[in-house]
Amino acid sequence: MSGANRKSVVVVGGGAAGAAIARILSAKINPNTTSLTLITARPFALHLPACIRMTTTAEGKLEDDVLIPYDNLLVNNNGTIKIGRVTSIEQNKEDQSGSVILSTNERIQYDFLVLAPGCEWEGPLAFPDDRAAVLEHIKSWRRKFENASGIILAGGGAVGCEYAGEIKDAFPRKKVTIVHSDSQLLNSVYPNKYRKRVEEDITSRGISIVFNDYVDDFVSLPATTRTKRPLEGDLVVATFGSRPGTGFVKSLSSDALNARQQIKIKPTFQLESYSNIYAIGDVTDWTEQKQAAKAPKHAQIAAANILAQLSGGDPKKTYSGQLELIVITNGKKHGVSYLGMLWGITLGNWFSSSMKGKELLVSMTRKAFGLPK
Repeated sequence: MSGANRKSVVVVGGGAAGAAIARILSAKINPNTTSLTLITARPFALHLPACIRMTTTAEGKLEDDVLIPYDNLLVNNNGTIKIGRVTSIEQNKEDQSGSVILSTNERIQYDFLVLAPGCEWEGPLAFPDDRAAVLEHIKSWRRKFENASGIILAGGGAVGCEYAGEIKDAFPRKKVTIVHSDSQLLNSVYPNKYRKRVEEDITSRGISIVFNDYVDDFVSLPATTRTKRPLEGDLVVATFGSRPGTGFVKSLSSDALNARQQIKIKPTFQLESYSNIYAIGDVTDWTEQKQAAKAPKHAQIAAANILAQLSGGDPKKTYSGQLELIVITNGKKHGVSYLGMLWGITLGNWFSSSMKGKELLVSMTRKAFGLPK
């Protein structure tokens, strides 16, 4: 097929969702008729479920396996990996195509666009883009945790709970306090019985919890909550939730995002007003808990619909959600898991440790990127 007629698929974001759909498409599209480009801000992916332990302790040198290269991601090297940050999108009015513009002002043309930029974090999970800077960021946070006399975690969701457990594994004698805005840990998607079980698991290790309060000042000492309650510790760490990395999507349309900056999608994962643009992963407005484990299903459905359109058909695959499942680790050997099936099943230390705590799903994730375990 001539260059003028060759179609182009561009995926923005190389995290769990973006990498998954790029791998699926690379195995199925014909390189003579369709090009595939994955744009990612870093020359490696970060396996976030393992980053909490990695930024807490040097034990196991997790950075050797958790910073995952893209070398084997694309099947038979069918496609291109482009390192860069997308700053805006320009959709042509005349036809269903457009361009994404990088921070370098380079333009990359697309016929089909997949938005999977993932989320942005504060604190130790706010990684820079450059590899050397990431490694220094990891070392810096390890030093902070090691040198602190007491640690205050601002946020009692999954990240805060898991940081508490990792800190206790690495530094058993350090004072650890979680400050959480709700009356129970996690959020109301999960039943109260499960949330209480997580609380009991956390406090059994000597971790304190302050409920119904916030931390506004992360610098001044002595630390206090919003209600002026004194907190014991000299290191305050942001462990609250993430926000969608969708700032550049505003350039496409003022209506593309909801009030929470999530991308509005149809059940096909297409954007509401653009049949050639898809969004998957944590940035969609689909009502579900945002987890990397949900990304493969998103990718499968969106990839099937793109392949159908490339063949001249209609996108018929639709998404109806997934079972809610969460594994909250409390260090390597402790944790509480929830499976949203039947009456709601809660499982304890053995299951949580075996499923996630011991190895943090590193081998499984590396395999998904085409790498050896």
